[in-house]
Amino acid sequence: MIKSLVGVCLILSVSPIAGGAGLRAAEADSARSLDAARSTLDKWVETQGIISKERRDWQQGKEILMSRIEAVKKEIARVEERLKEARAGKAKTDEAAVQLTGERRAIAEVTEALAAHLGDLETRLRALFRILPESLQEKLQPLYQRMPEDPANDRISVAERFQNVLGILNEMNRVNNEVTVASEIRPLSDGRPSEVKTIYVGLGQAYFVSARGEAGIGRPSADGWTWRTDDAIAPDINLVLEILQSKSSPKFVPLPVDIR
Repeated sequence: MIKSLVGVCLILSVSPIAGGAGLRAAEADSARSLDAARSTLDKWVETQGIISKERRDWQQGKEILMSRIEAVKKEIARVEERLKEARAGKAKTDEAAVQLTGERRAIAEVTEALAAHLGDLETRLRALFRILPESLQEKLQPLYQRMPEDPANDRISVAERFQNVLGILNEMNRVNNEVTVASEIRPLSDGRPSEVKTIYVGLGQAYFVSARGEAGIGRPSADGWTWRTDDAIAPDINLVLEILQSKSSPKFVPLPVDIR
């Protein structure tokens, strides 16, 4: 009986000690759990901050990227518009080039056709040179000298040759439609060269008179101008000269004409 009481007392004496240790263990566990919870909460808050920052950064990056994409789209649209204009311009250029090529071909064909007759035209002009009045020959001499003797071996272009021919023809046409007066030296009845006044009516008829009253009529021929004396018309020629020089009133003056 005594042993049993001792055991109970031991148990009772040990129980408070065991209860205090358990309480402290429970408090320690609670503290650890609280620390763990705080640590977890801190990490969660930190994680949420990181997520929030990443979301803001992503949003900003998205906006920047979208603006860049929009700018690139606009640039692409501008480039496509320029390409469209360039293609349209190229099409027009190609069309103009084709048209220009056709025009050049047509010009070349016309030039070739004209060049085929140019040599004959120059030959005929050389023959006409001999029947021009002396004053007109002197004026046209530079143009005649520019006409090539052998067009096939000459460096003068077809265009330059045509300019020479047209220059000669224009001057001849002008003189042929006018009445001109020239001072010339011509041998008269005594065989001595004398100064005469010559009136050219175009390129088909002429009259001359000298200070001594000798007069005559001239006409062009294949060998140049031929003259025949006719002193009877001297007064009429002098009257025509006075009219042309505004020394006399205009009036009808009959003069002989050789028609062939």
